[in-house]
Amino acid sequence: MKIAVIGSGLMGRAVVYDLSRADGVEKVGLFDFDADLATEIARKYGNDITSAGKIDARDEDEVTAALGEYDACISAVTYKYNEGLTRAAIKSKTHFFDLGGNNDVVRLQFEQNSAAEAAGITIIPDCGLAPGMVSVLAAAGIKEFDKISSLKIRVGGLPQVPRPPLNYQLVFSSEGLINEYWEPVVILENGLPKTVNPMSGLEELEFDGVGKLEAFYTSGGTSTLPQTYKGIIDFLDYKTIRYPGHCQLFKPMLEIGLASRSPIKAGGQNIEPREVFKKVLEKNLTFNEPDLVLVRLIFEGVKDESPKKMIYEIVDRQDSRTGLTSMMRCTSFPVAIIAWMVCSGKIAQRGVVPQEVAVEPQFFIGQLKKRNIIVNIRES
Repeated sequence: MKIAVIGSGLMGRAVVYDLSRADGVEKVGLFDFDADLATEIARKYGNDITSAGKIDARDEDEVTAALGEYDACISAVTYKYNEGLTRAAIKSKTHFFDLGGNNDVVRLQFEQNSAAEAAGITIIPDCGLAPGMVSVLAAAGIKEFDKISSLKIRVGGLPQVPRPPLNYQLVFSSEGLINEYWEPVVILENGLPKTVNPMSGLEELEFDGVGKLEAFYTSGGTSTLPQTYKGIIDFLDYKTIRYPGHCQLFKPMLEIGLASRSPIKAGGQNIEPREVFKKVLEKNLTFNEPDLVLVRLIFEGVKDESPKKMIYEIVDRQDSRTGLTSMMRCTSFPVAIIAWMVCSGKIAQRGVVPQEVAVEPQFFIGQLKKRNIIVNIRES
């Protein structure tokens, strides 16, 4: 199988690392607008089956032509390109997967379902960590119940040692972080989708070995779960985990408009506050210190007419041997696994498909384990 990766950022690097060492992969092509960067990353994270090339993710015709020799393509660029990349993949009849993160873009991708089916390809959006891995874990847990009443998903990527004032470091793009904190949040309540405000619903929680934490609503983490499980699960929500005090400090910056895309005049120029805010975050929250990823899914329901509660949990720390951060591993390895599964024939569904429907959970969890991402499961 031959798989293309678009984007040489942190997540693209980890995708290349994984696929270049995966069974049955004959070629990995890394493409980026910066050809020199792609070449450097292919050399550093790939091996003798890895090549590099230049591509403009905005140019659908250029992408279509480049994908012609590949069986699958993974988008590791920002979500705003994924609608056009989906069209290019359909034209080239190439399976397509992305890291997602924006509900509106995903809806536009699902509108291309008929075209994807006609092309005989599989397209699965939102295949990162959350959205992503947690959707497959959700499907795994739900199968253990006769009836699910509640599913609470809590996920966070954090520095192993918090640094004031925000007790946070950027572990993925600043655009992705702002999007999570800014866009509407979709949950299930009484079995029906409901929209709630981001950075609301603050709660306390604790992880062994990490200590006390907080969690609050953020956008995108539930992905297609509310639609897939509408009328099946009474309550489903997703919150992002941070160190205590983060929400209280960060939320006012959004409330005064720092995430707005509406230009304001400053220094004689029209400037989007969000663009400035992103640069400030990147400058002041890029520490490159060891990170960890925390995942917890709490299932409650009924099995064999008795109440049942299960917890799926991951505590993953940065891999010092490979230099891959925990966020790189936990975001990029899932999409690499899913692309590999489709190319291997382990996923046969065609069209635009939610991963919680398409991916066999136990095989997926086994593949995570091979990569030392361990899902601990317990009943309580």
